[in-house]
Amino acid sequence: PRGSSDIQIVPILLMVCFFKPILLQEFLSPGANFDAVRISVNITCPWPDVHRHARSYHHLEGDVRWRRLYSSNHFFLCIGGDGKVEGTRQKESLNSIVEIRSVQVGTVAIRSIHSGFYLAMNRKGKVYGTKAYSLNCQFKERIEENGYNTYASFHWHHEGRPMFLSLNSKGLPRRGTKTRWQHLSTHFLPMLVS
Repeated sequence: PRGSSDIQIVPILLMVCFFKPILLQEFLSPGANFDAVRISVNITCPWPDVHRHARSYHHLEGDVRWRRLYSSNHFFLCIGGDGKVEGTRQKESLNSIVEIRSVQVGTVAIRSIHSGFYLAMNRKGKVYGTKAYSLNCQFKERIEENGYNTYASFHWHHEGRPMFLSLNSKGLPRRGTKTRWQHLSTHFLPMLVS
C-alpha cells in the first residue's frame, strides 16, 4: 500500500531524534589518551526542539551513590576538610569521592565522604562546603544529551535562570550567576569509585 512506507519510517525518525548521544570509545585507537569521549550526532528532527526534554527520575528517589564527579574540563570535584570546593587532576584524591543522595525525585545532595562537607550554593551563586545540611545543599540533577550530568541549585535562580555547579579552566568553582547549562564547564560525569 501507498502509505505503509511512511508508517515504517516514523519509528526510525523517533529513534534518531531521541537517541542522539553515542559513545565512540570502541572506535578509538587503544593508545589514544581519552578519559571518556562522548559525541552527539547532529541530526535535524522534523519538529523544532524548543525546550529541553523532561526526564523522569522516579526510580532514583532515595538512591545513594558513591562517585567521583569528573568535569568536562578534566577536573575531579573536591570538597576539602576546610569546606573549600575546587577541582583536582589527581584521580585518587580522597576528597574527590562524594556521596550523591537523592532527597526527592530529580534532586540530590552531594557530600564528600572523606571530609563530611556538603556541597552548597548560596543565593549569590557562591559554591562552598558546609557541615550543616540546608536548602543550599539541594541540587537538581539532570542528564544532558551528551551523557554528562548538570547540577543546578534547587532553590536559587539568577534573573529567572538556574545557577549551575561549574569548575573553570583552573579548577576553581565559577559563581552560579555566570553559568548556563550549555557551558561545558557545567557538565560532569559521575564516575564509579574503584
